[in-house]
Amino acid sequence: MEFQHGAIVFASLAADALALGAHWIYDTGQIDAQVGRVDTLRAPLPTSFHKTKTRGDLTHYGDQTVVLLNALAESGGFSEDVFARMWRELLAADYNGYRDHATKETLKQFEEGRLLADIGSSSSDLGGAARIAPLVYFYRNDTDAMVAAARRQTAMTHRNTDVIDSAAFFAQVTAAVLGGQEPTAALQDVARLGFDRPPFKHWVSEGLGSHTRDTRAAIGQFGQACDVSAGFPGVVHLIAKYQDNPRDGLVENVMAGGDSAARGLLAGMVFGAYCGMDAIPQEWVADLNSRGVIERCLKGLEHPQAE
Repeated sequence: MEFQHGAIVFASLAADALALGAHWIYDTGQIDAQVGRVDTLRAPLPTSFHKTKTRGDLTHYGDQTVVLLNALAESGGFSEDVFARMWRELLAADYNGYRDHATKETLKQFEEGRLLADIGSSSSDLGGAARIAPLVYFYRNDTDAMVAAARRQTAMTHRNTDVIDSAAFFAQVTAAVLGGQEPTAALQDVARLGFDRPPFKHWVSEGLGSHTRDTRAAIGQFGQACDVSAGFPGVVHLIAKYQDNPRDGLVENVMAGGDSAARGLLAGMVFGAYCGMDAIPQEWVADLNSRGVIERCLKGLEHPQAE
């Protein structure tokens, strides 16, 4: 397996697993008091939305990302039909995890017999765009195919245009980093060339402008919540501030509270593209309960889609 490229996926999912222990805790004082500094993978608190999970597991976002990776491995490329089938199989009644609004609404639409082209919740949560690391890994030599697949996988559960465009934005940023750009320069160029419009121009400017600020303060100002309007500038902040110190960036992301999993999945993906497996501590990877599945799928996808 090409571990430097595989880091795109591993760093993304490790960031999600790191977030699990404090995910959706909005009171940062509670994180400090009840969880502590999250620099290793932790089990969620008994009161967590993820209380059925254990240390080394993924949030529901991470689980869906692994499903996408499995679907790519099964199909040898992105098949919306295969992804939809495997996604439904994961999130059926016996799923050992949390089902958010977007998941419940999308499942209901499938149960109603809607066509796949008409499926997708109205959710504006960034989480729908955060699953794309497997697509970036597989289509790393074909940016157009990467972006198209990132849009389609997002729209299956989140039909909000800002969320879909966010998937395209961060896919293009990661592709630019793989092409040799530094992450901050990639953020600036992708924004200027393809997203020089509201609300993205403002979100990128906010995130980049905050890179000298304390992360808790910056994310607290943007908003800790799931909505793309809060999460997007938070991801930009993390990438710009920590491109040369991704480990600390992913830790501070969790310590900032709220929807740290969605932010971490995207920031981790970019960090993995820039730093390879050095982006994250090896114990984070070793402690992933899904490590074997991830490695098997990546091995099956060693030869990327050619241009």
